[in-house]
Amino acid sequence: MALMTLRSTTSFLSPVDPSSKLLHKPGADDAPPSCAAVPAPPHAAAPSRRLRLVRAGAAAAPAPAADRAPAGAAAELLHAGGAGQDHGRARGGVPVYVMLPLDTVGPGGQLSRQRAVAASLMALRGAGVEGVMVDVWWGVVEREGPGRYDWEAYAELVRMVERAGLRLQAVMSFHQCGGNVGDTCNIPLPPWVLEEMSSNPDIVYTDRSGRRNPEYISLGCDTLPVLKGRTPIQVYTDYMRSFRERFSDYLGNVIAEIQVGMGPCGELRYPSYPEANGTWRFPGIGEFQCYDKYMRASLEAAAVAAGREDWGRGGPHDAGEYKQMPEETGFFRHDGTWSTEYGRFFLEWYSGMLLEHGDRVLAAAEAVFGGTGATLSAKVAGIHWHYGTRSHAAELTAGYYNTRHRNGYAPIARMLAKRGAVLNFTCMEMKDEQQPQHANCSPEQLVRQVKAAAGAAGVELAGENALERYDEAAFSQVVSTARGAGLAAFTYLRMNKTLFDGDNWRQFVSFVRSMADGGTRPALPRCDTGHSDLYVGFLDASKERKAPEAEGAATAVAL
Repeated sequence: MALMTLRSTTSFLSPVDPSSKLLHKPGADDAPPSCAAVPAPPHAAAPSRRLRLVRAGAAAAPAPAADRAPAGAAAELLHAGGAGQDHGRARGGVPVYVMLPLDTVGPGGQLSRQRAVAASLMALRGAGVEGVMVDVWWGVVEREGPGRYDWEAYAELVRMVERAGLRLQAVMSFHQCGGNVGDTCNIPLPPWVLEEMSSNPDIVYTDRSGRRNPEYISLGCDTLPVLKGRTPIQVYTDYMRSFRERFSDYLGNVIAEIQVGMGPCGELRYPSYPEANGTWRFPGIGEFQCYDKYMRASLEAAAVAAGREDWGRGGPHDAGEYKQMPEETGFFRHDGTWSTEYGRFFLEWYSGMLLEHGDRVLAAAEAVFGGTGATLSAKVAGIHWHYGTRSHAAELTAGYYNTRHRNGYAPIARMLAKRGAVLNFTCMEMKDEQQPQHANCSPEQLVRQVKAAAGAAGVELAGENALERYDEAAFSQVVSTARGAGLAAFTYLRMNKTLFDGDNWRQFVSFVRSMADGGTRPALPRCDTGHSDLYVGFLDASKERKAPEAEGAATAVAL
């Protein structure tokens, strides 16, 4: 089992009153100021001197609400400012969050690796991180049946986050985990939803060849009672309302943000480039997802309304296949069908359906979480390949009607502004020069376009890295982008063992500090003979090793 050790002669909880009930639980063994006590598991052997575990309270019983400091006081003590719309800006610079592992709460509703997670949270707090992000999986919480919600593992995680002095971004994950870039586990939609899919396959997205995608419910049936008598929008609303009721004491303080999932990977888009079973491969153009009966019915109605019934018989016949390049197709080539009257009709309808879906889901979220103090956000995918072409093929199949002659992100930004939601955008770590030339990528120009769209709409912009990166070049690019774009927050993908490896951890801590002060802080020293550093290491309890470096240990920032 992978465990963590932390060593520090400086308390990284010093901003908090040691007598605070946030840290001191009646009956807990007194611990050094840099630790919180946690009872040892039954029959556990005495810990060795080498395995000094951070006692972060992972197994402690939850404290009654009356024993907790008031939510506002907690936010003031731990973050020098309130939660909600400011994303922690009172501390200056750009607050950094870190995504927790996808299986932090597993398919059976269990909180995984509690001790390691607790130690990691304390390490992140010591590094200056603002908080963490976690997927709140629909397939886990409502797995037992319609309206039967199991929040217990997430409740324990929220308490752990609070004890660590961090804040939480909670993602309402109405999508499947598995089959996309970075998916390390498989968490399907709730079993009762899968049963509905079996009896009515048209409730999921479908491509031109009839391939069904079970990642997310098709937006074509948003307002139809296809889920045991409820519409998908009603199901999402009931789920979010239950979350609000269960975590009302934490919303707006510990739970600073609700990111509302609206498609595959939690992003507002169609599943146009699925990696499962080798369906798609970078830098393929992807395929339109408009062939379930509900999407087809909508297209037919739109065509009749436009006076061109023949345009409603299906999507473009010349749009190619997932792995093809734009110039290999009649639709996406330089002067292809995309630029004709028919192409404009189809793309307006296809992208318009996605915008309407986003507005419906965010309207529900706004109604549920309005007044709680928690920020609403939505994620938009950074589809940067073929950005340098006229048609922007990969963006079009994903539902973003963005071409050389049309700004597809302006209407998305306006829709988010209407609902008071932050626009969370990916690929903040990428440089144009690092991309393969044949893919016509331009992530930097794409980020600039999205920044401009957000600014024009008056909506806040937040960011993520699209791929796992631990190198100085990627961190420097994020710092530069954050400074230029005025990011409200940045969420780093992702917390895992590799992040805590020595050089990676050092680079990450330096990055967090650079984000806090605008990138002017110098690089960290490689050692600190004064022993004021925070040491983080993953140790294998079943093996004896003399040097923590041999265990993949990491050295972090001087506090």
